[in-house]
Amino acid sequence: MRFWGRRGALPFTPSNQAPTAMNDEQLQRYARHLLLDDIGIEGQQRLLDAHALVIGAGGLGSPAALYLATAGVGRLTVVDHDTVDLTNLQRQIAHNLSRVGLPKAESVRATVAALNPDVQLRALVRRADAALLDELVAQADVVLDCSDNFRTRHAVNAACVTHGRPLVSGAAIGWDAQISVYDSRQPDAPCYACLFPPEAAHEDVACATMGVLAPLVGIVGSMQAAEALKLLIGTGQPLAGRLLMLDARHMAWDSIRLQRQPACAVCGGCHPQPR
Repeated sequence: MRFWGRRGALPFTPSNQAPTAMNDEQLQRYARHLLLDDIGIEGQQRLLDAHALVIGAGGLGSPAALYLATAGVGRLTVVDHDTVDLTNLQRQIAHNLSRVGLPKAESVRATVAALNPDVQLRALVRRADAALLDELVAQADVVLDCSDNFRTRHAVNAACVTHGRPLVSGAAIGWDAQISVYDSRQPDAPCYACLFPPEAAHEDVACATMGVLAPLVGIVGSMQAAEALKLLIGTGQPLAGRLLMLDARHMAWDSIRLQRQPACAVCGGCHPQPR
């Protein structure tokens, strides 16, 4: 069964899972969603039947995963090879002092279980390489790139283009941040490589050397969750074809239009069919 968004979103089909009716506890838990015309019972059920893949369990992945879980996304897969460090606690809200030294993915799983035990969260303590992403992206309905380096971002983007999955990508450093949706199912929408060609030289900038404002990653990670929820429900106008950039010093947003590049080495000439 396919669901068509009311204002421009592409169809969403839950992954290999038969829809089930909400019980009384779920009706109460998600009551504030059920009151929204664009969600309601039907939209909430789509979230419960959905599967989101989150790459990275740090500053962006923490709020993104937590909001997806509290919103009722039924299955989450969180991938991160790193462990919790004391310096992470300034901004990575899924972790706490007692978990320093533990894998971040496992820490997120524990936090999500305390928030919403109905969510099935698979924690993978692995580096997100091309082989793993090829397997995981194919199983997901939406992918959130919450990583912090260009190699991983390009690998995630390539897998999303190959399997026709929408990608919600965010980044933050210092006082600056950006977010967009790359959805190659739309014939005119660019992929991440259209904006940042993989053959070009892009220098990774780490917050370990540049610093980052603590709430900035919360703003962007929460927005990534919001965009993912819109895509899963099939409503609203996702950020595909637009890049939002935030200057948090002045709390000023800029928006630029993006176009698919016909010569893109990743998505050029590629028009995957939506499921």
